[in-house]
Amino acid sequence: MKTSPLSRWLAFAIMLVLPGVSRATSEPLRPNIVFIMSDDQGWGDVGYRGSEIQTPHLDRLASEGVRLEQFYTQPLCSPTRAALLTGRYPIRYGLQVGVVRPHARYGIPAEERTLPEALREAGYRTAMVGKWHLGHSRREDLPTSQGFEHHYGLYTGNFDYFTHRRDGGLDWHRNEQPVEEPGYATDLLADEAARLIREHDSTRPLFLYVAFNAPHTPLQVPENYSARYAQWPERRRLYAGMVTAMDEGIGRILAALDERGLRENTLIVFCSDNGGPKPGEIADNGPLRAEKGTYYEGGVRVPALAVWDGKLAPGTSNESLVHIVDWFPTLLRLAGAPSEQPTPIDGIDLWPTLTTGAVSPREEILINIGVAGAAVRVGPWKLVVNGQIRDGLEGGTETPERRELKRRAFEAPQVELFNLERDLAEQTNLAAEHPEIVARLQARVAAYEREAVPSKQAPAAADFKTPDVWGPE
Repeated sequence: MKTSPLSRWLAFAIMLVLPGVSRATSEPLRPNIVFIMSDDQGWGDVGYRGSEIQTPHLDRLASEGVRLEQFYTQPLCSPTRAALLTGRYPIRYGLQVGVVRPHARYGIPAEERTLPEALREAGYRTAMVGKWHLGHSRREDLPTSQGFEHHYGLYTGNFDYFTHRRDGGLDWHRNEQPVEEPGYATDLLADEAARLIREHDSTRPLFLYVAFNAPHTPLQVPENYSARYAQWPERRRLYAGMVTAMDEGIGRILAALDERGLRENTLIVFCSDNGGPKPGEIADNGPLRAEKGTYYEGGVRVPALAVWDGKLAPGTSNESLVHIVDWFPTLLRLAGAPSEQPTPIDGIDLWPTLTTGAVSPREEILINIGVAGAAVRVGPWKLVVNGQIRDGLEGGTETPERRELKRRAFEAPQVELFNLERDLAEQTNLAAEHPEIVARLQARVAAYEREAVPSKQAPAAADFKTPDVWGPE
């Protein structure tokens, strides 16, 4: 049964005044958790930010929960997904550069404690639907070896939405078994997520991670969606249709929760995995500079929100600094999962900030440290070193042009300093005016660099061939 905005506000207000009920209680609340991630969705590509792209279901969630307006990810998808599932910056385990490529033979290291593993310890049913992109060539790298009891979807990325093939090899799986089936990938993923919710045994709480591959390229969508934007240039039109198709899929997931009567005890989280590509041509990153793969705001600041009826104030926004690693300790705290683990996390518990509106204790975010570039934010200040080196290219095939770009970057690094409170678009470089701040932030980058492990990126073997089916050999 759906609730009105007024009833949600009343429920929230009652929760605040009832004796013995605390917004920031230390007792585990054990909600169902539905974490939805889009792929390459721009900061401005949601209706609630004024976009003409139709996203009524995301707009509904924004009206029912908290919008996280300074939410950061990694510049690309594999590092972001790893950060979510470990609560640790990818520099800690070598996934900081580029993405897990088709020829790669690595994933999240076995010694890392993952979010689904921790939630299973707390008695949760763990299921994943969608794009993994964290290792596929070894069985120990698959989602079902990293804590998920169920997985349906793709292991790699950048595949055909209708044939479910990448470079000719099938990449569509259900619990490690290849699946040949017709259908548009976004629809199939949404329907599987809705099915899992409808069939869930509610004696156990559910953690459902829905990782859409939309609206990542290739730009493919049924005509009935792209036709809604017929007046737009082709690439933008197709992209917009993909976002709307995904939004309708999210609507079916929400409907399943409503049908089962689970909304009152379900935390819903939504975010994109990184900024949108090619602003103006494909995506819209609003006032933010640049695009995915860069250390500028357009690459790493994304739309994000959290909804939980009666626990999070509807229709509100939070301006605190938040990084995707912060969801790891937050969800463990809500689930009552043990916090002890072999590796220290970088995440900070968000729950008091989300429930009370208090300023987060987070003052610093490591954007990333790559092969030739780095970026860090401390308070309003952001340092970018060699921002012209796109993160997505650092681990790829070397060319003479790329080698020359890196040589110049190492010999004469470009240093930029921005005050994001006054210059969100990162247009004014203040490095020459504030050398003391540059030095302080460079020291923070150097400290992280000392802690970083080498990137696992490596070129493909000369004899690498696309398999008939992507997955363990």
